[in-house]
Amino acid sequence: MTQRIVLASNNQGKVREIGQLLAGQDMEVLPQSAFDIPEIEETGLTFVENAILKARNAAALSGLPAIADDSGLEVDALKGAPGIYSARFAGPNATDADNNRKMLAELEKMPEKERTARFQCLMVYMRHGKDPVPIICQGTWEGRILREPQGENGFGYDPLFFVPEKNCSAAELPAEVKNAMSHRGKALQCLLQALSHG
Repeated sequence: MTQRIVLASNNQGKVREIGQLLAGQDMEVLPQSAFDIPEIEETGLTFVENAILKARNAAALSGLPAIADDSGLEVDALKGAPGIYSARFAGPNATDADNNRKMLAELEKMPEKERTARFQCLMVYMRHGKDPVPIICQGTWEGRILREPQGENGFGYDPLFFVPEKNCSAAELPAEVKNAMSHRGKALQCLLQALSHG
């Protein structure tokens, strides 16, 4: 029987990516918007706290198990910023383009060797709204920040994130390649393994 799971996100990029990653699993993943669940305020100080807040909210309001991810970009030259504030780096209603422009401005004079960065993803699976032991998985993706956007795929900082192993930006990778390498792909594989072991 197919397991219905609510995805605690209204971010269409995340919804699409997690849907692709779960293709072929015996799961029907529904965005929280299908249940009229509003975004919860991310008041945590870490990725894991925010992911737990989101998963607990979605599971409690939908009555279904929930998956939530909190992810972001950590840039070494910015002492780990934007981190948990990645989506709001350029302000509360910032677009991906706004955030990318701010990133380029912040790193304008930074030499290549100091533009190292990584994407972090913390993924949480909550069986129900009061689950005392949610499954928590992490994925990391190392790279560096380019001097200008490259590529049309993906979302967020993907056009600025250079993937050394592929010699291109994350936004230039086909979805199946990105999903196999990315922080979100790694966290989700960890989660699927944990779920398969019951």
